Amino acid sequence: MRRRGFTLVELLVAVAIITIIASIVIPIVCKDIQPSREAAAIQQIRVIHTAQTQYYTEYGRHATMLSELGPPAGEIGSNGANLIPRDLAIGKKSGYLFQVRATRGGYSITANPEVFGSSGRRCFYSDQTTVIHENWGPEPATAANAAIK
Repeated sequence: MRRRGFTLVELLVAVAIITIIASIVIPIVCKDIQPSREAAAIQQIRVIHTAQTQYYTEYGRHATMLSELGPPAGEIGSNGANLIPRDLAIGKKSGYLFQVRATRGGYSITANPEVFGSSGRRCFYSDQTTVIHENWGPEPATAANAAIK
């Protein structure tokens, strides 16, 4: 009687080969995705700037948190102006963590990779001047860092 199928050893060899190939390919793919995530983060900062301008026009002040710019829990108002998508209002989008803070002159925006070196290689900072600054290290960017041209 002849049996069909694979032996345990054959299956283990196949799994080992797939694991080796995956360990080579996954880092390459992640590295190729980083520039697009960084470009998306820069675009989201621009979206926040536009939303801040609209918010200021409507409510006479800048939003101090992303949630104020996002979808409301009830009616549209200063606690939820529905100017940015929900995922950005939560502060997490495209592998980056976003935060808006009130400053003396207006507001600041920071965007840092969820996992530095994996989801992004740069940290970003901007404020009401709309100039975006970048830092090519794991430390959060500030206004003292180089501006993106």
